[in-house]
Amino acid sequence: MIVEGTVLRGPEFEPIEGRVVVEDGEITAVEETSVDSSKIILPAFVNAHTHIGDSIAKEAGGGLSLDELVAPPDGLKHRLLREASREEKVEAMHRSVRFMQESGTASFVEFREGGVEGVYALREAVEGLDVEPVILGRETVEAMEASDGFGASGARDGEFGRERNATARAGRLFGIHAGERDPTDINPALDLDPDFLVHVVHPEPLHLERLADSEMPVVVCPRSNLVTNVGVPPIADLVKRTTVALGTDNVMLNSPSMFREMEFAAKLADVSAREVLRMATLHGAKIAGLDCGVIEEGKAGKLLVLDGDSDNLAGAQDVVRAVVRRAGTGDVLDVIL
Repeated sequence: MIVEGTVLRGPEFEPIEGRVVVEDGEITAVEETSVDSSKIILPAFVNAHTHIGDSIAKEAGGGLSLDELVAPPDGLKHRLLREASREEKVEAMHRSVRFMQESGTASFVEFREGGVEGVYALREAVEGLDVEPVILGRETVEAMEASDGFGASGARDGEFGRERNATARAGRLFGIHAGERDPTDINPALDLDPDFLVHVVHPEPLHLERLADSEMPVVVCPRSNLVTNVGVPPIADLVKRTTVALGTDNVMLNSPSMFREMEFAAKLADVSAREVLRMATLHGAKIAGLDCGVIEEGKAGKLLVLDGDSDNLAGAQDVVRAVVRRAGTGDVLDVIL
């Protein structure tokens, strides 16, 4: 397969006129040459934090606090999940993943409720789609063993030492929510030596130092944090210290659109468009252990192709800035996964 146009090459997303050659799912060449195409070619997105089980409850619970919405075991989302049939949950998740695929997402990192059965339900939901889920089971070690790792709710909800040790022995991914409501659970989360933290809305100077010293990656979900009224993460401060990726969080609160998350983050934080695009692609891939998120020879050929001559993007003076702050699902020509 050969795709021609303006290629956002490498981790700096250098715009070059040329082509990308993909053979057997791998990028075999990135060639700079004159082409007659208005397409924009970039890496497909990696959504680094999702709860797509919430797809049964989109926009439920307006006006509720974070705990009222999602706190286990009796937050609104958990009650709705218990009330829904397995078929309803699988179909709703399938539709959310299909939307992610059609809007350019190659992979997502899911904190999956429901134990082992929840993991199996998500695997069923992605059947027939090309998106690669990285599933982190929750609640039990057995759920971790049936998935790609463990996604902890937060140090305020339990110790998680047993689960962390079991996940480390299995050589799998361990992520944990931290600093979403306040700073009190950040140090206990860091003490577990996870593979990454999620949210970190309220870090104090000591936490920022620990993040820098440990090079602990962080996934931020600014749209979700704003909706739940917990504040917004200090993205620029985090970017100065560690690897930062983007996630869309609960589907009940936000669409799983990386276009929307990028635009919001770019307009919220004093960071460059290139950094935001890295957060939506390469950095999420690094956290998840995936070989995608960048257009380079030898990397997975997971690409997003946009129409640079769409009414929305035509005339853009800065291609990367336009992709991050302006592009949307209506500009998508192709998703190559």
